[in-house]
Amino acid sequence: CVTCLLNERIAIATSPVQQAFEQYGVAYLKGDWTNQDPEITRLLREHDRDGVPLYLYYPPGGRAAEVLPQILTESMLLNRITPERG
Repeated sequence: CVTCLLNERIAIATSPVQQAFEQYGVAYLKGDWTNQDPEITRLLREHDRDGVPLYLYYPPGGRAAEVLPQILTESMLLNRITPERG
């Protein structure tokens, strides 16, 4: 997915985001839907999506997942992760 690769490069894999992930204990999980895995398909449908990318943020405290936009930015991720910025 071209959008997925772009998001990795300009948002997820940046040094500030990776540092925030580490500092705030964020676990980043990535699913490969190349072969249309049934579990990923179920998760997509659960969030009213027909395809990738699907980015979910599970906030601390066991609250429900938030669906993030399909196009990510570094500042958007940092605002979501970092309490003093969010």
